[in-house]
Amino acid sequence: MEHTRVDLAVIGSGGAAFAAAIRASTLGKSVAMIERATVGGTCVNTGCVPSKALLAAAEARHVALDSGRFPGITTSAEPVDMPDLIEGKRSLVEALRAEKYLDIAADYGWTLLRGDASFDGTPDAPVLQVMAEDGTRRLVAAAHYLVATGSRPAVPAIDGLHQVDYLTSTTAMELKEVPATLLVLGGGYVAVEQAQLFARLGTKVTMLVRSRLASREEPEASQSLLEVFADEGIRVVGQASIDSVRTDPVTGQGVVVASVAGAPHQFTAERLLVALGRTPVTEGLNLEAVHVTTGNAGEIVVTNQLATSNPRIWAAGDVTGHRQFVYVAASHGTMVVDNAFTGANRSVDYTHLPRVTFTSPALGAVGMTDEAAAAAGIRCDCRVLPLHHVTRAVVNRDTRGFVKVVADADTGRILGITAVAKDAGEIAGAGVYILAAGMTVQQVANTWAPYLTMAEAIKITCQSYTTDVTKLSCCAS
Repeated sequence: MEHTRVDLAVIGSGGAAFAAAIRASTLGKSVAMIERATVGGTCVNTGCVPSKALLAAAEARHVALDSGRFPGITTSAEPVDMPDLIEGKRSLVEALRAEKYLDIAADYGWTLLRGDASFDGTPDAPVLQVMAEDGTRRLVAAAHYLVATGSRPAVPAIDGLHQVDYLTSTTAMELKEVPATLLVLGGGYVAVEQAQLFARLGTKVTMLVRSRLASREEPEASQSLLEVFADEGIRVVGQASIDSVRTDPVTGQGVVVASVAGAPHQFTAERLLVALGRTPVTEGLNLEAVHVTTGNAGEIVVTNQLATSNPRIWAAGDVTGHRQFVYVAASHGTMVVDNAFTGANRSVDYTHLPRVTFTSPALGAVGMTDEAAAAAGIRCDCRVLPLHHVTRAVVNRDTRGFVKVVADADTGRILGITAVAKDAGEIAGAGVYILAAGMTVQQVANTWAPYLTMAEAIKITCQSYTTDVTKLSCCAS
């Protein structure tokens, strides 16, 4: 059996793993990375990159079909060549995986091992046993270990689900043809993105949602997305609880029985997409042998410094059950290395974490919602600005959406910003700096904002606290 000894051993090869390995390398530490599947993790292979690539393609088709909102413009769109679309996505993913992952690993000179990793040894002297596909074994000993194995689509315990050929957000992006009809179970960010993606490719989509769309965000966001989806022919059924799933033996279609507001209803579609969250990947790691505690959902329990219950083992990214964004995972990875090797004692802080859902128009948010601020005992003063007051939206011929500012009523300090708009992610990005700087409504109302941008909507919303914005000139606000 071969033996490898390094300063840092990383299980996984996604955003958290690469950020940690890069940081460790800059500190002069030796690194071994173990991956049992495809290098790059969820983001580049099955998450952010492929989904946003397909969303962009679907939006291009939608813009062509929707061009009539501009006087004098008439366009059309042919049916989608799904195999060609998927092949284009695959080529993009492979190029990014090579350039941003495999080439970087080679440049830094890490030891990259392929195989299944599991802990062995004792809690005081943990080691990793790596089993390759050909059956060979290798032991990896390290000063510190990082578990960055990510998450996978959750498969809930629904009666009959395992007997149905259902889709997940991963398998849906490998379809070779556009389904005629699609039932989407869920109303979170993955569900709404996938629902709009397939609707814009030509699928008749129905969503079954437990409460409301984007239920963790402002209710105005849910309502705006509901109106957008209605415009695009997406049916959203709220207050739906899934009872059972089966395949119709005659038509081959999926059949979902759900309780809607307490009454039973039946829904059918050619394909069924399950988008009900994600589950941390921890099985097979033998964590109990090294006294690493896991939670009820299988997540690795960590401190605010990302330490586990074993002082030599750390965890980062989705496997911790923390916020499931790749930029969170990357921040985690760097933080782990700083804490493990330099004694930095850094802690995670999500106070100004931006959140973006890539629908069109997009949903972007940062900081507290109105409800969260009230729950924290803060007396809030909020304003909601419809986009017909934003000239950029007017000239785009799309005023669906809003910008909302949540402020402390006593100090005027801005606590949260939410937007449903084109480029709402950029609005949230600007909001990060506003919140981090502790700016007040009055400060933002009186600061510079470039005209004919969506970001100007933040300034106009802040102006609405003291001014009737309907009385402002569009070019001289």
